[in-house]
Amino acid sequence: MSDARPRSEALFAEAKQRLVGGVNSPVRAFGAVGGTPVFIERARGPRLWDVDGNAYLDYVGSWGPMILGHAHPAVVRAAQRAVELGSSFGAPTAAEVTLAQLVREAFPTAERVRFTSSGTEACLTALRLARGVTGRPLIVKFAGCYHGHGDSLLVSAGSGALTTGRPNSAGVPAELARLTLVLPYNDPDALAAAFAKHGKKIAAVIVEPVVGNMGVVGPRPDFLDALERLPRRHGALLILDEVMTGFRLSWGGAQRLLALRADLTTFGKIIGGGFPVGGLGGPRRLMDQLAPLGPVYQAGTLSGNPVAMAAGAATLGLLKKDPPYKFLRDTTDHLVHGLRAVARRRRREVTVNAVESMFTVFFAKGPVTDLKSAQRANAKLYARFFHGLLRRGVYFPPSQFEAAFLSAAHTPADIEKTVAAADAAFRDL
Repeated sequence: MSDARPRSEALFAEAKQRLVGGVNSPVRAFGAVGGTPVFIERARGPRLWDVDGNAYLDYVGSWGPMILGHAHPAVVRAAQRAVELGSSFGAPTAAEVTLAQLVREAFPTAERVRFTSSGTEACLTALRLARGVTGRPLIVKFAGCYHGHGDSLLVSAGSGALTTGRPNSAGVPAELARLTLVLPYNDPDALAAAFAKHGKKIAAVIVEPVVGNMGVVGPRPDFLDALERLPRRHGALLILDEVMTGFRLSWGGAQRLLALRADLTTFGKIIGGGFPVGGLGGPRRLMDQLAPLGPVYQAGTLSGNPVAMAAGAATLGLLKKDPPYKFLRDTTDHLVHGLRAVARRRRREVTVNAVESMFTVFFAKGPVTDLKSAQRANAKLYARFFHGLLRRGVYFPPSQFEAAFLSAAHTPADIEKTVAAADAAFRDL
């Protein structure tokens, strides 16, 4: 496959005249890897096709939610049936109740659910609720974790903010930034020190239980123990941001996998089958503080959108009926072992982190356990590796600092093709 994609190039040139940077989300601009973004025309199963007719094995999966693969027939049928009845009502529907029940079955602590239109909205609502319930101003987050583009959360953020080299955004008032305490991920001593100093003012700790937004980084057992103990000891809430990991790592998300208890959980696009949706859930005593029952306000015309609810119910129903998690874990292990083997053969120092069906190839020597060690990775080498894969029909995240994802639609033959493409891409380096 050639690097030349004339229709994508023409579309990007036109898009830059009409859209900011030619894109609607920064990482899509390929700024971290160089070259022209691939404009996608369609997708099915584990594959994407661009506007030039090139096919790619997809390991982005719309940044995680396409766990069943693209355009799964049952999800497509559910969305089609829903949209034929009307695309948006701004009023309650039965589908909201169905999806909330499925979320509750997987996450027993989510006795009440509130749907939003994005993971960002879900995280902002969870923080507002935590402050409203506790009457406290401070939030603890961890460097490299990304919880959406809310002002208080773009302090040492991961994901696109890290990709562009600007983890702190312009336009965030210093007064707001001072209300966010940023600690190193996987550092229980730092968390203990923060509570020792500010414990009576901390409303909540928000964390990705498995990080996907500085690349994949898993939690250490002592860090999990600190997350479990310290917030509750000091009267603060623990908010688990499962926008990526919820229903992705298990039926019950990262918290079930890690035996970690959340006070509040936030969800993302997977609960809408890839449609624009988010949500948060928790016990009644907390969630009933949201309007219309309580004093903490949150609203959204598109919250509980009927098409997203239908697609989400179809997706979660399939995950419940025929769980793909063992297949995903085994397939990811196969891929990760293959990537490590060809890297050794080509004498390339890489660290491949993986948790269940999420993984990242870091061009770094030694373990990657936090933002500091992730930032030691050679992003320029990753960019060359990315384009080497792209030329061979494999689509990895266009940033060293983003997670890759497998789907239940990937086959053993797809994995072999990916490993062969990686071998060639390492050789090219």
